Amino acid sequence: MSKYLKNLLSKIENPDASIVADGIDGADVAGHIDTGSYVLNALLSGSIYGGLPNNKISCLAGDPATGKTFYAIGIAGQFLKDHKDGVVIYFDTEQAVTSDMFTARGVDPERVAVIPVATIEEFKTQALKIVNDILEQPEDDRKPVFMILDSLGMLSTRKEMTDSAEGKDVRDMTKAQQTKATFRVLTLKLGKAKIPMLLTNHTYQVIGAYVPTKELGGGIGLKYAASNILTLSKSKDKTEDGVVGNFIKCTNYKNRFVKENMQVETRLNYTSGLSRYYGLTDLAIKYGIFKKVSTRIELPDGSKVFEKNIDDEPEKYYTKEVLNKLDAEIQKDFKYGQSS
Repeated sequence: MSKYLKNLLSKIENPDASIVADGIDGADVAGHIDTGSYVLNALLSGSIYGGLPNNKISCLAGDPATGKTFYAIGIAGQFLKDHKDGVVIYFDTEQAVTSDMFTARGVDPERVAVIPVATIEEFKTQALKIVNDILEQPEDDRKPVFMILDSLGMLSTRKEMTDSAEGKDVRDMTKAQQTKATFRVLTLKLGKAKIPMLLTNHTYQVIGAYVPTKELGGGIGLKYAASNILTLSKSKDKTEDGVVGNFIKCTNYKNRFVKENMQVETRLNYTSGLSRYYGLTDLAIKYGIFKKVSTRIELPDGSKVFEKNIDDEPEKYYTKEVLNKLDAEIQKDFKYGQSS
């Protein structure tokens, strides 16, 4: 049968066509980028050992100050740690990042390029030039590349720029079309070059909706192109010393690998950054790996500890065996087509 299919494909002269059993070039997930949080990895990929797909477009969307840029820089830092010869291309539309923001989070500034862009057309042209150049390189010479656009919602269009310069106060009706066209072209090329792209985007309240809902900025183009879209909302993490960070609830707005509308809560500390283990205890209790006994947590070996003890020394309690059990349950719970 495979021989028959290959003969049919040979007739259309499309070098990118393939038999599914051989893998779909540019479409099959080529590994993952660790986000630095086990529960966020699970929400994105269905595994605590996964994360952002390594050849797809992913998006973090939310209201201002929900941690989108902080997440993006943190994930970039993890990418560079995991890929010693990798580089990051950071498209900045807000003039929001500084050298100190990268270095303070342990990101190697020698391997990050920040490119200011103002319009969708400018971003499209420069991103495509970089991707096309990488595609022209022999595969053995290519270095791992991670692209970030922060943020899509702030990009203008040439028409909008021209109208503003001429004093015209009219709405640009071409912006959604330009955005859709940009990602229609980029999606295929990024997949073929095995380049992950992370976008941040704004959300806005839909006026007049019967049920309060939020919508993504930038039109529908991103909804079609992105493999993952997470929406973020936050609450303050307060201690006796004051506000020390945020609890950020992440919801699957769209996901091609994990069930939509799944939620996890992450913890972002102003000093230590994104907590790797936060959120696992609730899942361990949900799946019966840990048990809630009055004010304490019963562990698999029968011992009982306070949840604060687990939070203070997570590596002690989340052994490889416990993590593997959690991951097996998460895959059954989070992924499409999985069952117990």
